[in-house]
Amino acid sequence: MIPGFLCALQTCGAQSKIIAPGETLQTLAGGFEFTEGPACDAHGNVFFTDQPNDCILEWSVDGKLTTFLKPCGRSNGLCFDADGNLWACADENNQMWRIDPAGKVTVVIKDYQGKLLNGPNDIWVRPQGGIYFTDPYYRRSYWKRGPKEIGEHVYFLAADNKTLTRVADDLRQPNGIIGTPDGKLLYVADIGADKTYRYRIQPDGSLMDKTLFCRKGSDGMTIDDQGNIYLTGHGVFVFDPAGNQIEHIDVAEPWTGNICFGGKDRHTLFITASKHLYALRMQVKGVGSQ
Repeated sequence: MIPGFLCALQTCGAQSKIIAPGETLQTLAGGFEFTEGPACDAHGNVFFTDQPNDCILEWSVDGKLTTFLKPCGRSNGLCFDADGNLWACADENNQMWRIDPAGKVTVVIKDYQGKLLNGPNDIWVRPQGGIYFTDPYYRRSYWKRGPKEIGEHVYFLAADNKTLTRVADDLRQPNGIIGTPDGKLLYVADIGADKTYRYRIQPDGSLMDKTLFCRKGSDGMTIDDQGNIYLTGHGVFVFDPAGNQIEHIDVAEPWTGNICFGGKDRHTLFITASKHLYALRMQVKGVGSQ
C-alpha cells in the first residue's frame, strides 16, 4: 500500500460544535481498492480493511502504515474486545473471526442453525460481553457457495462465544451498527430502507422498544462522548441523540464506507472512503468499542 500525503480537502471546523476549530479533512493514505471497517485498539492505533486486496492494515498512533494480516478472509467490519482481540466479519466464507494480538485466527461463527450466513458485515462488542453483528446479503464475485440460505438479520453472540441468537428479523438490509458505552442502547442502520433504528438492550442480549432514530441509512457507524451518532454513505452525517442532523462532513470519494475515533486521545475521526484513509480532528471524542 502507498502512504498518501497530508492534504486539506475542506475547512470543516469554522462553526462546528463537534469539529475542532480550523481543522480540515486530511488524507492519511491511499492506493487501496476499497477501505472499510476501521477499529481502534486500547492504545489508539486504528486497524482497517482493504477488502478487495484481502488485508487488514494498521495506522499507528505515530503515523505509520503497516499490514497486520494478509490474507484476512476478506474481512469487512472490525471491532476490538476488552482483551485486545480483534473481531472481524470474515466475508469470504461468511464467518466471524476472533484475531488475537499476534494475528492468530479463531473461527467463532461459521453458520446459524446449520445455514450459511449471508456475509457478516459490521460488528459491535457489548461492554458487558458478547457481540452484535449485521448480516446483509451482498453477492461477492469470490464466493464459491450456493444461493442465499437465510434472511438478512441482526445477531447477538453471547459472552460464552457459543450461543448465537437472532435479535432483529424485520429489517430490509441491516448494515451499520453501534451501541452506547453503557451497553444500554443499540443503533442499527437499515441501509435497504434508508432508515436507522434504536433499540433498548436487555440483560440477556435481546432487543426491545425498536424506535425510528432517523430517516437515513448507513454503511458504517460510530458514536462520540456526547452521544452523537455518525452515519456514512455520501460523506459523514452526524445526528444528535434526539435524531436531529447537526453536521455533514463532505468526503470527495464515490462512497464513504465506515468510521471510528482513534489516536492517543480519541479526538481524531478516522474515515475509510473508497481508495483512501482520512482523518479529522474533533472537539468531541470516541468512547467504548469503536
